[in-house]
Amino acid sequence: MGFIIKIILTGIAAFFLAQFIPDIYLDGIGSAIILALVLALLNAIVRPILVFLTIPITFMTLGLFLLVINVIILYLADYLIDGFELRSILGALLFSLAMSVITTIIDFVRK
Repeated sequence: MGFIIKIILTGIAAFFLAQFIPDIYLDGIGSAIILALVLALLNAIVRPILVFLTIPITFMTLGLFLLVINVIILYLADYLIDGFELRSILGALLFSLAMSVITTIIDFVRK
């Protein structure tokens, strides 16, 4: 039950972020919920592989390369979801940072 609530809250947060970041386009709240679900799956499956493959560059950049991995995950979600569109890398980076902060807050409040 907690996973479903987190997906819904993350989807709502993504929808509102898309309203404030001009380079992010979401069709509606349904697309935002689907985005949250796809991001959860990509973060569970693809992200660990990317992190493992890029350990040396992540170490050399003191962890800042993880932001690039977040943007790659968002672009994969953009490719998979019709109702979600990223129009610039800067918008994707801002969206990624904001979503990281919001999901951290959601996890903190739920505990």
